Amino acid sequence: MKLTYREEDGERLGTLLWEFGPGWRMISSAMLGGGIGPREWVLNAQVVAGYARMDPAEHLASLGASLAPGGDGVGMMTAASVDRCVRAVDGGVDAYATVGLRVPTWAAAPEGRADPELAPLRAVPAVGTVNILVVAPVAMTDAALVNTVMTVTEAKSQALLEAGYAGTGTASDAVCVAVRADGPAELFGGPRSEWGARMARAVHAAVRQGAEAWHHRHST
Repeated sequence: MKLTYREEDGERLGTLLWEFGPGWRMISSAMLGGGIGPREWVLNAQVVAGYARMDPAEHLASLGASLAPGGDGVGMMTAASVDRCVRAVDGGVDAYATVGLRVPTWAAAPEGRADPELAPLRAVPAVGTVNILVVAPVAMTDAALVNTVMTVTEAKSQALLEAGYAGTGTASDAVCVAVRADGPAELFGGPRSEWGARMARAVHAAVRQGAEAWHHRHST
């Protein structure tokens, strides 16, 4: 993980870069490089609060072109400070979380309820965003990868509830799970599978630490 800074919109903003290189597959909900496929890097870019650009994928691609070594990658963004990224490890799994919780929300909110994190006609992350990257040194089937996204999300929500937040996440959270492209493929990624359980524990630890730190900073 590399942390760099750039000047943009009159502010000093951080960007985290993970360089994987060839031999990795990822599943992600990110605006850049989302879906399932071979990816060689991951960006988690801080943007200004009240971010108003309507081309976030192109913005992330330009950052990737200037910072990443080449190839296809995944790009996430948040207005939270990425230099407060939290890492947790469990049984060979690494989980990284940047946690912003200005407006936690329930996934099944009543119809028509406005979320103050989201501007009209826009789904751009503000200070309330939880971005998660999970890395495991094994290969997985597509179905197992989909299962890991469920596991990661459930572990995130568990951590937030335990940290005292009334919500399952925020309206702009993103996740990326990176696994090896070659080797015997794991069939399962649920929370009771070998690798899914390790992912769940690592994500839970990283998000809970980040959530508690956010609460401490914003309640004093």
